[in-house]
Amino acid sequence: MSTTFQGLRGTGQFSVDFRPKNYRELYTLLEPNGSAPLNALLAMTNSESTDDPEYKNFRDELPTRTMFTGAAATNVATTITLTSTDGNKYAIANALVLNIRTGEIVRVTADTTGTTLTVTRGVGQAGAGVAMNSGDELVVIGFSAPEGGTTPTPLSFDADVVSNYTQIFKTAFSVTGTQEKTYLRTGNKLQESMTKALKMHMSDIERAMFFGRKEESGGTTATPTRTTGGLIYTLSNVIDVTPGLDGGAAGVMTEAQFDERLITNVFAWGSKQKVAFGGPKAVSLLQRIAKNRWQPTDVGGTYGVSVNGYKTYAGDLMVHLHPQFRQITGMSNTLVIVDFQYLKYRYMEGRDTQLLQNRQNNNEDRTLHEYMTECGLELLQDKPHTLVKGWNAIA
Repeated sequence: MSTTFQGLRGTGQFSVDFRPKNYRELYTLLEPNGSAPLNALLAMTNSESTDDPEYKNFRDELPTRTMFTGAAATNVATTITLTSTDGNKYAIANALVLNIRTGEIVRVTADTTGTTLTVTRGVGQAGAGVAMNSGDELVVIGFSAPEGGTTPTPLSFDADVVSNYTQIFKTAFSVTGTQEKTYLRTGNKLQESMTKALKMHMSDIERAMFFGRKEESGGTTATPTRTTGGLIYTLSNVIDVTPGLDGGAAGVMTEAQFDERLITNVFAWGSKQKVAFGGPKAVSLLQRIAKNRWQPTDVGGTYGVSVNGYKTYAGDLMVHLHPQFRQITGMSNTLVIVDFQYLKYRYMEGRDTQLLQNRQNNNEDRTLHEYMTECGLELLQDKPHTLVKGWNAIA
């Protein structure tokens, strides 16, 4: 039986059954501005397949050929005690060695063995040596063979072997048979889930490339689990501003200190153009310094990842505000500086990102799909990349 009302009725007196209200059809999806810029650049530029979940590479570099004295020595001492370093091996007979502090050059008279350096003193200074302190830096500056001399002691090098793993990333989405046929104001639920799942999948890979730690669990079993090592916990080239720099205040790095680190650290190895993925605090500090050196730059091969160039004599730093660093508050004061020449995206042959459909069991009344990628990160060299952390202020 119908319900009867007397008098004037307004819109607020109707229940939801009679007044469905108005909804904007479909939905708006709020997401960071490009959730996986590192992965996008790597996948489109430096990517390579692998036929094994563990991939290895050899790292080698030219030696600095530096040594350090382990004890003081008089100006006439011909036996110098060194600290134990690999650089001692480069002081072979007839090598010339410079003491950086005193400017004295000595000639090595016998191949260095362990921590003992045998020399003649004061080359070019009429044999007048200068007393050495413990901790003096000694640098091999060349070789001086005598006329009619024999072949010098040969030197050989073995590269370091490093490795990483591919990691299996999976992101599933599912709807029931009834749900798939039900009209929803927000649109097709399967299509909505497919879109969100792909974005989450790429976000997972991006985060692993920054935060992952290399591990193989159950390596001797039939079903081992592997994780790929990312940049944050792998890089050894770290500028930690947390305690302060050069005796300065905690978390403070000035414009001059930043420029100095670019020269002595960031661009000391590798390419003259690198990409810095930064958090909002670090990027805002960069914006405040040297504004005349900032240039909006359209870099070829960045595939839609916008960067701004910070130009210095050492090299060009291409800066990108990483969207996920804005979501993770602990990354706000961080810069991850990458040299793409020495970084690769590795994926298992035939198992790069793909949509695997209809993964549901035969007796299930639902649709189940998943995105799957088996991939990892490969650092061809470590030193060309730099991690800057704890940068909270400029003086």
